[in-house]
Amino acid sequence: MPPLDAPLKYCLYARKSTESDERQVQSIDSQVKEMLQIAERENLEIVDIRRESKSAKDSGNRPIFKELLKDIAEEKFNSILTWAPDRLSRNAGDLGSLVDLMDEKKLMSIRTFGQTFSNSPNEKFLLMILCSQAKLENDNRGINVKRGLRARCERGLWPTCPPTGYFKEKRVDHKGQCLIDPDRGHVIRQMFEKVAYEKWSGRKLYNWLRFDLNFRTALGKKHLSLGNIYRLLENTFYYGPFEYPRGSGNWYQGKHEPLITKELFDLVQDQMKNSQLVRRENIEFAFTKIMTCGLCGSGISATEKFKKLKNGGYNRHIYYGCTKAKDKNCKCGYISEEDLIKQLQKQIDKLDFKKLPVQDKIEGEIKRFKKFQMMATGKNQNIDVSDVDVKNYIKFLLKEGDDQEKRELLTCLNGEILLKNKVINII
Repeated sequence: MPPLDAPLKYCLYARKSTESDERQVQSIDSQVKEMLQIAERENLEIVDIRRESKSAKDSGNRPIFKELLKDIAEEKFNSILTWAPDRLSRNAGDLGSLVDLMDEKKLMSIRTFGQTFSNSPNEKFLLMILCSQAKLENDNRGINVKRGLRARCERGLWPTCPPTGYFKEKRVDHKGQCLIDPDRGHVIRQMFEKVAYEKWSGRKLYNWLRFDLNFRTALGKKHLSLGNIYRLLENTFYYGPFEYPRGSGNWYQGKHEPLITKELFDLVQDQMKNSQLVRRENIEFAFTKIMTCGLCGSGISATEKFKKLKNGGYNRHIYYGCTKAKDKNCKCGYISEEDLIKQLQKQIDKLDFKKLPVQDKIEGEIKRFKKFQMMATGKNQNIDVSDVDVKNYIKFLLKEGDDQEKRELLTCLNGEILLKNKVINII
């Protein structure tokens, strides 16, 4: 603990304000300039200068401020020079850390543009009031913002960035109103029409948007992902009403011009449900991430199709093809999972498994199974796997094993699996 009469050594701390309604906002460089003038005028010893742009709203969110507190605790300096109390704290946690250091007599003084807070009860109390007032302003601001958003929704105005296909009107007399984007609105309408009338799948929409149209969003200029496409097709905003916040149950009627009719929206929802177009989260396919396109070197992805049967059921078919990540014009083609398995089984005959680690893996699995048989029957016998036909067992697993078994099996093979013009090769 430094003696009470120890010289004051200041650290100049400047933080840029992120609150737009403060009239006396000072940039970091401006704050430093003003504070250095005060230090020169009052002969204050400045040991260090720290700059930070993080918000002081949440406790523990500012790495530079954390270092500042640590250095004070280690007695590298014992005073702070800053523009205003709210630059140091707008939350109870950081305020408490400052006061604790003052109670420990490690922080002797806080000097601002218009005030000085020394380690006395009255001045510490005033510091706490001013910082608590800043926290109150933050809390009220959050309440006012939410109230403003609700008021906009009640007037039929979308309160945040509009969905793809719309943009915000910047005219004063129509401030915040969503207008149809002339470059993208017609494409969004076509997406709904292609699903409703032409029975397009989400994957087909994705390929059409990315590779045929090179369609990008207005915000960020990014391609729509497959998940974005499904969420877009489920968004009621395009025919009028909207929910805000999403999942809140609060519905409003929008004042914007609809891109589609409710009838078209309902047709899309029925088509998505009946054709099982609805996205399936975290779906796994047996042979993805283990094959490479033999033409362009991209990865191989999978897509599933559902064919409706006369009895009302569905047949599921899986197809594998190039992602076209490296060449959008790649002509690799798609191969069904049935044909893929048949070709892999033929490739198995060409491999020498005595040199591959998969031989040991399969023999180990068979030994374990035979041990289980012995336990179940109560018969003791020698476990011999020398007569096991490894190739036929692998062919069996490729056809009858689960996705995890197929994936583990192929990852044990030495060599790269290539798909080229609908033909599989292991090299």
